Amino acid sequence: MTPEPVLNSQPASESSAFSAPSLELLSPVPRQINLYTGEEELPSFMLDFFPAGVQERVLEEGLTVVQSPEGLTVSLSGFGGYVGKKSERLVLKKKDGKAVWQIPFDHLHELQLAAAGLSVSVDAVAALADRGVRVSIVGYDGRPVAQMASPMLTASVQTRRAQLDALENGRGLLLARAIAAGKVLNQARLLKYCVKNIRQTEPEMYQAIQEKVSTMLRVRRDILHGPWSNLEKARAMIMGLEGHAAKAYWAGVSQLIEKQAEFTHRAHRGAGDFVNSLLNYGYGVLYSQVWGAIQNAGLEPFAGYLHTDRPGKPSLVLDLTEEFRAPVVDRTVIAALRLGQLRAPEERNGKGLNADTRAILVDRLLRRLESRERWKGAEYQVRSIVQMQARQVASFLTGRVARYQPFRFKW
Repeated sequence: MTPEPVLNSQPASESSAFSAPSLELLSPVPRQINLYTGEEELPSFMLDFFPAGVQERVLEEGLTVVQSPEGLTVSLSGFGGYVGKKSERLVLKKKDGKAVWQIPFDHLHELQLAAAGLSVSVDAVAALADRGVRVSIVGYDGRPVAQMASPMLTASVQTRRAQLDALENGRGLLLARAIAAGKVLNQARLLKYCVKNIRQTEPEMYQAIQEKVSTMLRVRRDILHGPWSNLEKARAMIMGLEGHAAKAYWAGVSQLIEKQAEFTHRAHRGAGDFVNSLLNYGYGVLYSQVWGAIQNAGLEPFAGYLHTDRPGKPSLVLDLTEEFRAPVVDRTVIAALRLGQLRAPEERNGKGLNADTRAILVDRLLRRLESRERWKGAEYQVRSIVQMQARQVASFLTGRVARYQPFRFKW
């Protein structure tokens, strides 16, 4: 009988750029017979060590694993999939059960699951929660459906009280203004980043984009210096200015991708065109990351400042997401379209994206979240910056820091 694969005890390569254990994929073992039941057991694949320097692996359709210093992020989708627990390992079964993947719990950082077609054992969920591993369930459009984690990881009464007080004490207004201005600045910087190498080759497009950037920066100054003293009165005016900047921004995006895909305007839920479907799905993935960061910081996801309160609307998640939309999702979608990594199918059956397109987009987004940006004097993964910003929100609302500084994309 061939023994079950076990953890490789060899140390990670010293040349690896990561502090977490390097991981590699071990070969599948041949089929074997269970001595107790007499039944044939399925071959097992143990995810133990990646080669040094490798950050991402698409194990098969619908199953992607990304490595970071914090651990592994596993994204699973597809009908018939199963997530369970075996000893100290997470077991992933695909479709008819012909392939089984096993990942040690202590390597996991997050598990992302599609909302349809998957089954999850309670034992697995409990084991993940006990180890502080976040489980995110996302819909077909990428929007978060649910998140599961131990409630003891986010217990912070003082922070949530301060969050509610900020609606009246002026800190909520300052935070809303800073986030809106940060969003516009990142949008402007992304446009500048996309055209920085075409000044000589495409001067007309370069000039047109620069004019849009100038418009956006003027709007940003108006947001920062608006004479507002009340959040309720200021919110509509700030959102109006942000919308004016967005009009210039999306016109610039349309110019950047006009050779790859048709994109006339930004549309939100229910969008039928390819580019808006990509953006909406990508924002859903980003929402999941921001939501988890907000919970980890001890904040209430449904009490925001820039976005209005409404039952079922995670206002603070939407607030913090704003400063990351352009540098994370928009940049990923624009680059994938211009490089030909994503192409609109000749025929689209209804709305939404097909499974292959979703898999490619999630892969690129996870890579972007694991990439590094310079922020506050050092380089951090974008995923870590999201968490840092959530904790900065908490520190600002409780008065531990005097000013909230939104994340600024380095172009």
